[in-house]
Amino acid sequence: MKTRASCFGTAPFSFERHVFGPGGHLREALNCLLAAQSSRNFAPASWRRRYSVSQSVARLRTNQDAIARNSSLLLEAIGTAYDRIEAERERNCWIYLRPREEALEECHRLVARARTGENLPLLGIPFGVKDNIDVEGMPTTAACPAFSYTPWHSAHSVERLTAAGAICLGKTNLDQFATGLSGARSPHGPCASVADARYVAGGSSSGSAVAVAAGHVAFALGTDTGGSGRIPAGFNNIVGIKPTLGLVSSRGLVPNCPTIDCVSVFCNSVSDGEAILDIIEGFDFEDPYSRLPRTFFPADGAASSFRFGRIASADLECFGMPECGELYERACERFAHLGGTAIEVDFAPFRQAGELMFSGPWVAERHAAIASLMDVQSGSLLDVTRTVLGTAAGYSAIDTFAAIHRLHRLRRDAEAIFSGIDALVVPTAPRPFTLEEMDRDPITLNNRLGYYSYFANLLDLCGVAIPNATLPDGMPMGVTLLAPAWHDRALIGLARRFEAGADGAAFELKSST
Repeated sequence: MKTRASCFGTAPFSFERHVFGPGGHLREALNCLLAAQSSRNFAPASWRRRYSVSQSVARLRTNQDAIARNSSLLLEAIGTAYDRIEAERERNCWIYLRPREEALEECHRLVARARTGENLPLLGIPFGVKDNIDVEGMPTTAACPAFSYTPWHSAHSVERLTAAGAICLGKTNLDQFATGLSGARSPHGPCASVADARYVAGGSSSGSAVAVAAGHVAFALGTDTGGSGRIPAGFNNIVGIKPTLGLVSSRGLVPNCPTIDCVSVFCNSVSDGEAILDIIEGFDFEDPYSRLPRTFFPADGAASSFRFGRIASADLECFGMPECGELYERACERFAHLGGTAIEVDFAPFRQAGELMFSGPWVAERHAAIASLMDVQSGSLLDVTRTVLGTAAGYSAIDTFAAIHRLHRLRRDAEAIFSGIDALVVPTAPRPFTLEEMDRDPITLNNRLGYYSYFANLLDLCGVAIPNATLPDGMPMGVTLLAPAWHDRALIGLARRFEAGADGAAFELKSST
């Protein structure tokens, strides 16, 4: 029988007051000022009200006072999470697990604070963090034990979540140094899809996706450079939100390709993801890659009609598994039934931009980032990680500038395409591969997984990966909505319309058998 362990809710709160109130660091005050200036310049008051964290959380959560009076329910949910984790160690989704007693004590402290009237919108919600994102007092390894260090401060995104009352249970597995899309490149063992243990979970944020899909936590943070926040969602039947670059601070993130890295969110529903994004987003002066929005796009996907780009059937690439293409066709039909008008787009600019990721000089940025942290020629790295990084030596500065110039041309081509559509719908991945197949040919098959994802950050797009349908053997295949930077909320609104069966309580642990 399926069971649910619910993590309960809160009253509305003002995020700005909670995080940036009296006593805040001077730099945080500056961040607040800049964010406020941004809002005055770009966001209509009606839009700010529609997407304020207070309304998102109020819509999703029950009353915090009731939870504070019945703390046993929160403690029970934390206990359920630990019971599941301990019973499913073979999933390999955790690298470090916080002691159960410590998490329960934290829950008691949070309840005590809530009883004094403090607003904690994520009171007692258990979450996981990919192990290339810092959490105070927990080792950060990036799946490379020799690299391990214990940070004094959490990443900016983690700080915001814990300030809102969420409880981090530990650090999740990943492709080493976030170099991969399979979830099978870790010294801690591969992560398989929760739906079918023969298949890869997708990476590099494999552990975070599996932890959510298995009901270990209510949500988890991952990262996304070339698809790591989307592909694991697609192969585990959950939601993955890849924000606009710079919308969420990358401070406290072990760099991979710093110019195109971003923090991502894995969750069970689009509404959960929206609420988490509301909390972790915001300009961070201390992060050189953080950006103030050029503009806001208030559309919430509720319009009765919209235009969506789709790949022509003849251009679909499923690498020998045509049934995956059939599921994509069904998704496009469903968008049409929701009021969408399908417009076939030229996929060539997106494909060519993606090729720059896996066969272009951006691997040199990855090499430079990791080499600044440790010796990439040492025996500490997995052979496949070292092999990938070793290709960086084949690119010169001339090659790099030529690729940058080519990318700017492709960005202009993409802009022209998006001028005629509200969102682009693509398969989250072309097809799944088994762990055995990935072991035999780890580089070729890894790059095939990124066929529909590699280009997104290079072209400065935001994305939402959502469940779609399953193959005859039960393996999930998702689709991803993509749009230009700062259209995050428009995509979320459209994704919510497509979403089916998301009628459980907010931030519930996923059902398990």
